[in-house]
Amino acid sequence: MARKFFVGGNFKMNGDNASLKVIADRLVESELDSEVEVVIAPPSCYLQSLKQILRGKEQVGLAAQNTHEAEKGAFTGEISNVMALDCGAAYVILGHSERRHVFNESDQQIGRKTKAALEKGLTVIACIGEKQMEREDGKTIEVCIRQLEAFKSNVSDWSKVVVAYEPVWAIGTGKVATPEIAQETHHDIRNWMKDNLGENIAEAVRIIYGGSVNGKNCVNLSKQPDIDGFLVGGASLKPEFIDIINCNKA
Repeated sequence: MARKFFVGGNFKMNGDNASLKVIADRLVESELDSEVEVVIAPPSCYLQSLKQILRGKEQVGLAAQNTHEAEKGAFTGEISNVMALDCGAAYVILGHSERRHVFNESDQQIGRKTKAALEKGLTVIACIGEKQMEREDGKTIEVCIRQLEAFKSNVSDWSKVVVAYEPVWAIGTGKVATPEIAQETHHDIRNWMKDNLGENIAEAVRIIYGGSVNGKNCVNLSKQPDIDGFLVGGASLKPEFIDIINCNKA
């Protein structure tokens, strides 16, 4: 089963109206590989303005960087899934390592947030990944499986989930897993899916890689059989993001 290549850009807490307009205009004006699904995740306050710029460029979707599991309430600083949808998002990033390790979100909370997002109609970019010490201790797949189990308990339709493997030690550090290391972990994740979700789901779910992806390393990573795309951080703010989107044509 052919899995459509997926490239997401997580802008994190970066940009302003002017700089993000430059990025959006570049996406509109560039010839993007039509076989690639593209999603960008700006800070939530810019979702609506970027939606207007991207109007007519149906290939490029918008994601919220985070949503709360409650529909409304006294949760200062949070946005709900309905709010994200109302602002133009069709996707949401959940379980990102910065939410886990900076904001102390637990597997259980991420699971609840995933269930709530899916129930409202958002597609979830479900992030998993190990820290440096966990890799050194040989616990990479153990950590990934623990995190996947929390998603598994809260997902009824895996066609609405994109799994993003992002080793924490490679995020924003300039370090990147070699294509062989990334492929090995992606293969192990897919095998877990086969054993726990069934072969059809395992073959259909896209598993994308994140962690210092850039215009130079994306081509070799993309050639690995179980790497179905990327979740790009810093490079998504730069012109090379177009090269990453078009890496299969390089």
